[in-house]
Amino acid sequence: MTSLIKPRLNFWQIWNMNFGFLGIQFGWGLQLANMSAIYTKLGANPDEIPILWLAGPVTGLIVQPIIGAMSDRTWGRLGRRRPYFLTGAIFASIALLIMPESPVLWWAASLLWILDASINVSMEPFRAFVADKLDDSQRTTGFIMQSFFIGIGASLANALPYLFRYIGVEGVASNGVPLTVLYAFRIGAVMFLACVLWTVFSTSEHPPVDMEAFEKERSQNRGVMGLIKSAFAEIPGSLAQMPTTMKQLAWVQVFTWLGLFCMWMFFGLTTAYHVFGAQSPADPQFDRGIEWSGWCFAIYSIVCFLVAFLLPRLAARLGRKLVHGISLVAGGLSLLGIALIHDPLSLQWTMIGVGIAWASILSMPYAILSGCLPDNRTGVYMGVFNLFIVIPEVIAALCFQPLVRHVFQNQPLYVVMMGGVSLLIAAALTARVEDKQGK
Repeated sequence: MTSLIKPRLNFWQIWNMNFGFLGIQFGWGLQLANMSAIYTKLGANPDEIPILWLAGPVTGLIVQPIIGAMSDRTWGRLGRRRPYFLTGAIFASIALLIMPESPVLWWAASLLWILDASINVSMEPFRAFVADKLDDSQRTTGFIMQSFFIGIGASLANALPYLFRYIGVEGVASNGVPLTVLYAFRIGAVMFLACVLWTVFSTSEHPPVDMEAFEKERSQNRGVMGLIKSAFAEIPGSLAQMPTTMKQLAWVQVFTWLGLFCMWMFFGLTTAYHVFGAQSPADPQFDRGIEWSGWCFAIYSIVCFLVAFLLPRLAARLGRKLVHGISLVAGGLSLLGIALIHDPLSLQWTMIGVGIAWASILSMPYAILSGCLPDNRTGVYMGVFNLFIVIPEVIAALCFQPLVRHVFQNQPLYVVMMGGVSLLIAAALTARVEDKQGK
């Protein structure tokens, strides 16, 4: 493993390099809290929701490993990772502007593919960016800072529709989508681009350690197509040569993100039907339930950024994998507890456990992983690691329709509860992980 001695960064330098995550998560948060409702407004049935969410995992499956490998081989005026931050942000912001005004279901589904691909282009290099810039002693702090911004961005995005309703915004767009959601997406488009621009222009990057070798390799694969070709060539070898710790973390990620996907797809509908008692998408209680679910998502995001800076201290004392396992248990039990709740105010409290889990999910696996990766292949391995996030989501999107229709009888609550069980399995698998640098 090659290594470069990197200067310690101060608080504000770490802040600036991760600030773009605030905008990225603003976009993610709007999507996660509102897409199922938008699809339902445009005529989708509950059992059709999983396949309509296919865009996220498939684009992640394809885009992140390729972008990771390409960014490893990129160097120019904007550096190595920043060109990808900026390109993804521009296209994601355009998709966010158009999404809530989709006239028909296929239009919204198509825009989601563009949005998710663009978000993945921006997001994947940010993980490698932390490993590029920070020594191992500061990487946990770097990833926790990302969790902090993710929490803030998601909480603002998720709360916006409810807050617009609170200040008196009423009415719907021509496609039936509430104006509260429409305005939130417009703000999200601006936030996404502005925050990424902050990081692009406030943070520099380290050049490759051996520039001569870097240029020699790049000369063999010139241009964008050369980058793509070399990226494709490297991915199979990276899969075959995964470090042991990465293989162990892979199983944790599979069950973690299957659980999250279940929650994201069906928590809003669970809130509308199970807690608010809506009878159909046309019922006024349906819109109230969806807005309240966004508020609940905001709560777990607030919890995320409140506990984010406590996690490094806990990890230093207890070990990163133990902290991660406990956090996953908190999230799993919280999702299972939703079955017992029929009161909107009580529903908020279940999000505390989810927020603790979310803060750890966004930081601990990456902090553990970064310590076992070679510096010159961090980007591709971070992209490959994402495969173990998106593969279970692809399986869910393709296979859940008969499960939801025939086994769960189109009851969204049961899918959310299955997500809770999945998080508990992930917690148990954490015990197998070898984290040599963090206990």
